[in-house]
Amino acid sequence: MDPLGSVSDTVWRRHANPKSGWSRVLVTPVLLYAVYRRDGRIAALALAFTVVNPVLFSPPATDDAWMTRVVLAERWWIDEREEAVLSRSYPAVLNLINLPVFAYAFLSAYRKRPVRATLAGLASILLKLRFVDELVRRYDAERAGSSGE
Repeated sequence: MDPLGSVSDTVWRRHANPKSGWSRVLVTPVLLYAVYRRDGRIAALALAFTVVNPVLFSPPATDDAWMTRVVLAERWWIDEREEAVLSRSYPAVLNLINLPVFAYAFLSAYRKRPVRATLAGLASILLKLRFVDELVRRYDAERAGSSGE
């Protein structure tokens, strides 16, 4: 038995709790707020939360929740399909586009341009949600095809 595999499985299962995914969505606005306010403590807490978030919650009882399927789809995309999350192919290109969008949001927050930071931060979140929504569609279709055979 591979101890790293079992740790990885445990982390993925716990991260699949919808509370884990939805609370991570909130990290972007909190981080941008911390940069805008020049508050290193809030920034450090947001980053620490991002690191520990995947193990904070218990595994979900079912995989019915959309956010649970987001995590399952991400794992399927990376481990089973062996696809990159940053590439020029769709839907990974959405993550690639997201990099400069988030950087612009961060820079706007640093330059104390709240409207630009807010709009770019929202665009960053929407790009990420669109990426994972596409993964869920593909994951659900794959599962439906597998169960129909």
